[in-house]
Amino acid sequence: MTDTLAHALGLQPNDHSKLRADFEGATGIGWHTPTPARLAAGRAVSVVIPARNTSYALQAVLDSLAAQDTHGCVEVIVVDDGSTDHTHLTAARHPAVDTWVRLAQPQGAAAARNVGTYLASSDTILYLDSDMVLPPHALADFAARALPDTVLTGFRHNVPFQPGPNGAALVPQGPADLAADHRVTWRSEGGTLLYSGQVLSGPAAGSPLNDTDDFQKLGHGAFYLDWDLARTVVTAMVAVSRAAVIDVGGFDETFGRIGWGMEDTHLGAALIAAGCLVVPLRQAVGYHLDPPDADAQWQTKLLGWPATLAHYRTMLAAPAPTGRGRSFEAAAYRLLVRAEVGSR
Repeated sequence: MTDTLAHALGLQPNDHSKLRADFEGATGIGWHTPTPARLAAGRAVSVVIPARNTSYALQAVLDSLAAQDTHGCVEVIVVDDGSTDHTHLTAARHPAVDTWVRLAQPQGAAAARNVGTYLASSDTILYLDSDMVLPPHALADFAARALPDTVLTGFRHNVPFQPGPNGAALVPQGPADLAADHRVTWRSEGGTLLYSGQVLSGPAAGSPLNDTDDFQKLGHGAFYLDWDLARTVVTAMVAVSRAAVIDVGGFDETFGRIGWGMEDTHLGAALIAAGCLVVPLRQAVGYHLDPPDADAQWQTKLLGWPATLAHYRTMLAAPAPTGRGRSFEAAAYRLLVRAEVGSR
């Protein structure tokens, strides 16, 4: 009998202490220390950015990629998911972008990431949201630590939209704050938690990152408040093995068609079930530039949450995905043949 995805998650530990110790012993720098550019030499990264109507932020995101302090090879792929603003033009004109794709019609962020994954040439992919501005050491951080069986997670500091002289979002000065990420500082007013279904009698707070020893205690399917290991995999900024992603079939595109969210959680679950370790990089914290209509967008996203969560629970009861490379490539190719593609 084939194990379900949920059962496979219960079998997998997340002890990454030896991995971190080996890195520190070999390099002489701490796991959570910003990485000297030289340590990324010879280690290529493909940055895959799905984008839909984010022209207010994309220029700043691409500028931050152009300013990365790394000796590693960097490939940037932007997949415009049928935007109606100037997102596509921003990607096509920016010198940091190697390949830009404009899908014929919106397919969802999962499909856009799959197209970018299909086109990527590096063994390591950094999935980055089109509103995430990176610190200059981030690509070296990921490149120097990436392994075929790691899921390296960065963090985000959300900032309200403030328009600059050209109407685009202003990027705050100084480093982003790790504690601003909801995986580091988590609060609830009580009641039924959205993800786990746990019922709290009153307000609660905690730190999933700190209280689980950098997510290590979330191995074997454990929960901490409203978090399990799969949910810590947030594709706003996460680096993974391209081969591993393709083998599990990439992102499940159904999520993008029925609502918002959970496609990254499902990918995380699939990779964990396949034996990958989820390892945080505390130094890799970027600014998430909220859109001008952030409140309205958030309410719309919440409306789709029940449907995507229900689909995720259905997928947990299905067999753990593996050996799905051929179907992944066929689906990505079907989208590409109808898309506009450019490169430099």
